[in-house]
Amino acid sequence: MPARFAWLMVGLLSLSDGIAGVILPLVPTTPFLLVAAFAFARSSPSLHEWLVLHPRLGPPIQDWHAHGAISHRTKVAAMTAMVLALALSAVAGVSMIVLLIQTFVMLAAAAFILTRPSGRQDSLRRGAKNG
Repeated sequence: MPARFAWLMVGLLSLSDGIAGVILPLVPTTPFLLVAAFAFARSSPSLHEWLVLHPRLGPPIQDWHAHGAISHRTKVAAMTAMVLALALSAVAGVSMIVLLIQTFVMLAAAAFILTRPSGRQDSLRRGAKNG
């Protein structure tokens, strides 16, 4: 299978997952859109341009590319999804070792998400502190 076709399939699958996240609560949108943009950049310049410039889907990608930013709304949704997934695992009776692994991975993901700027202004403030 040619690499370009594989990237196209990854992009389409990620885009569909990202669109599901727009509709379904607790399903993340932005990470899937970022993967789709990455994959489309390697497989279909026209799909990449369409996605990045899309009025609804494009802004989170543009914020990430320009400022490494994750919106406050996305951060809240991600934290909520992680807490609910962990609680669901506990209620389902998942073993303690699996719960500990989930907790460790989710804490690492939460630390990454929460340390990203929330938007352009936050990113500019961080730049001023470092400069």
